[in-house]
Amino acid sequence: MEQNNSSRRSFLKNISFATAFFAVGGFRKISASTVFENRKNVALRFVVASDAHYGQPGTTYDAMIEKITTQINMFHKETPLDFCVINGDIIHNEKHLLPLAKQKLDALDPKYYVTRGNHDMVSADYWNEVWGMPLNHAVVVKNQAIVLGDTSNEEGKYLSPDLTWLAQVLESNKHRKHAFLFLHIPQKAWTANAVNTPAFETLVDQYPNISAIFHGHEHDQDGVKLLGTRQIPCLFDAHMGGNWGTPYKGFRV
Repeated sequence: MEQNNSSRRSFLKNISFATAFFAVGGFRKISASTVFENRKNVALRFVVASDAHYGQPGTTYDAMIEKITTQINMFHKETPLDFCVINGDIIHNEKHLLPLAKQKLDALDPKYYVTRGNHDMVSADYWNEVWGMPLNHAVVVKNQAIVLGDTSNEEGKYLSPDLTWLAQVLESNKHRKHAFLFLHIPQKAWTANAVNTPAFETLVDQYPNISAIFHGHEHDQDGVKLLGTRQIPCLFDAHMGGNWGTPYKGFRV
């Protein structure tokens, strides 16, 4: 019992979120204590982090990305993760930084996937060469669909995802219990740097198994907004690097 209490204190001391969101036909806020107490009953557990801005001048980008990977590995050791997603703006503009950032992220113990952000200013071919995965791709983890879409280009423009590709992926995975979407740039003009894509909202509203959508990009956002008639939770995770945003840096579990 004392060992369990010690583990609980360690977990609550080191975890950086006050609440989590549980997506099953909606969401509800749960405390970090509840997360710990139910950690063995979780069907799927993953981390999402974004906006490392590796290589941004005037920032301690090496230290920041190393701290995040260390913290994720510590969390994973105590509370195993099924995977991680690094949701865009991994580097800061310069193409040569991408393989260097990959070397840092390869220190992650859990398997991880990536999306391109507007500061990841590289071609589709180079992205695939470095990561071994295309800009738009989907994987299945424990029979859950993990959908990773591209929302920028080599020039760093803010874009909508490829809706034709997305519709095909969602249709082919509609039989799965849950689908989770990861897009760096928000697709509704809730925030200063989002884009507004009504067709995206219409599309995702058609698929009841979409349980949550995850966005980066907005370093000052660390909360949830609700999209469409189904009120799909769209979750932000602030930032893990860069020079603006919330006064803290971290990741969402």
